[in-house]
Amino acid sequence: MVKASAARRIIGVDPGLASTGWGVIDIRGRRLVHIAHGSIESKADRPQAERLFSIYTAFRQILETYKPGESAMETLYFGRNVSSALPVAEARGVLSLALVEQGLVVVEFSPNAIKKAVTGVARADKSQIQEMVRLILGLDGIPKPDHAADALAMAICSANTLLL
Repeated sequence: MVKASAARRIIGVDPGLASTGWGVIDIRGRRLVHIAHGSIESKADRPQAERLFSIYTAFRQILETYKPGESAMETLYFGRNVSSALPVAEARGVLSLALVEQGLVVVEFSPNAIKKAVTGVARADKSQIQEMVRLILGLDGIPKPDHAADALAMAICSANTLLL
C-alpha cells in the first residue's frame, strides 16, 4: 500500500515597508489549496527601524502559526523610482532573515515569471493576476488587500515550478 504524501506548504511574500503581503497555500497532489492570506501594516509615523522590527516580529508569528516548508518572494526591481526600492529592500532583508531563521530557503521569481505562471502571459495586468489567483484557489472573491493577492500569486508560481 502506498501512503499518500503529505501536503507541501508554501508561503508567498510581497515585501513592503508600509504593507507586506503574505499568502499560504498547500500543494495536495496536483491541487493548490488556499490556507490563509493577509498583510502586515507598519505605521508611517514611526521610525523606520521600528517599522522594520514590527514587520519582522509579525512575520515570525505568521511563520510559527502556518509552518510553511517553502517560501517564494519576488526579485527586487528598481523600475523608475530607486528611492522607493530602498525601503522595500530593507523589508525584504528582515523578511528573508525570518525565513532563514525558520530553516527555509528564499526562492525568488521575477515579476514576469510570476505573471506567466499564474496567467500564462508574462505581461498580464494586476486585475488578470488577481482573478486567476481567485480561480486557481477556488476563492469566492479576489483576495484583499492587493499585496496579499500578489503574495498568493508568488506561492502559486512556486507551486507551479515544483509541479513541473
